[in-house]
Amino acid sequence: MVKLTDEMKEEFAKMKVFPFATASKDGVPNVVPIGMCTIQEDAETIQIVDNFFLKTIENLRENPKGAIYIWGPEIKGCFQIKGNIEVIDHGEEYDAMRKMVKAKNERFAAKHLVKMKITDVYECKSGPDAGKKLL
Repeated sequence: MVKLTDEMKEEFAKMKVFPFATASKDGVPNVVPIGMCTIQEDAETIQIVDNFFLKTIENLRENPKGAIYIWGPEIKGCFQIKGNIEVIDHGEEYDAMRKMVKAKNERFAAKHLVKMKITDVYECKSGPDAGKKLL
């Protein structure tokens, strides 16, 4: 797996809403905004909370891959993180996620814990390095 650099982790932490892209087994794309998304201490795992996924969770069950885009006015650069997904709906990690989410706001469903193991990171700002693999 791939570990994010310290600079990438700093930029990630500035994001408030993350575009999260998935695709069905037939390649039909889907992008949703997510707010509950954190990098784990290993710097190679991202945890995403499924509060309202419909097509997204269907896609992840058919095709367990996803991408997150890091960009905004407060971000120095722009990069895309891709990875392999595991959907978790029970167990210790799931229970810890649900407890954290419900403490923030009881109305959130906290249906699944989505773990993305980072496989690739790409440059996505314009210019000669657009699309270049960074990690």
